[in-house]
Amino acid sequence: MVVLDHPGQHRDDGGKRWSRRSKVVAAIVGAMLAGTSAFAVSNWVVGVNTGSSGQAQSASISNLTITAVAAPAASDLLYPGATGDVVVKITNPNSFPVTITAVQLPANTSFAAGFVDSALSTPVAGCTAASSTVAWNFATGTSGTTHNLTSPLTVAAGGNLSVTLTNDAVMGTTAPIACAGTYFSMPSLTGVTAYADTASATSGPATDAWTS
Repeated sequence: MVVLDHPGQHRDDGGKRWSRRSKVVAAIVGAMLAGTSAFAVSNWVVGVNTGSSGQAQSASISNLTITAVAAPAASDLLYPGATGDVVVKITNPNSFPVTITAVQLPANTSFAAGFVDSALSTPVAGCTAASSTVAWNFATGTSGTTHNLTSPLTVAAGGNLSVTLTNDAVMGTTAPIACAGTYFSMPSLTGVTAYADTASATSGPATDAWTS
């Protein structure tokens, strides 16, 4: 399973599992001139005192959290030379919806460590971050390269969204047999491109990807 930061999961050749994983209150204060003279009220120009104003406040911003939630379907698991799905949950702790348009990946030499269980509590001997060859698909030699999602994802204010990232993990052809039937802790994303939005939340579970 691919675990993002985090996670998700994948498959092998002989049916074995190769897991890999941003109110305005406006108050205008003025003194209206009420006259008792013969002048009509319309002849009096009413304005506001210098410095009359209102107050606004921006919302605070908290980072999104991306975690593993479930394993992909059996047909979408990793094996040497193949790609596999990554299943994640994106949590938005902010008081406003957030739309994600892209992710920034670590370098393609950052590999995932293997674990015996989906809780990632017991490492697999011989399937380490140094040897697994499990990486993010389309990662480059430069860490932090931006990869655009196929479609923007909007996570509701204070909500979360489960997303299957199709074919976004890859296992190299030199992956050792020790990595068969393994759950992987995917290398941490280096960032996301996201902004506060008023769009409706994306319905979950959702499917998305980046292809370059």
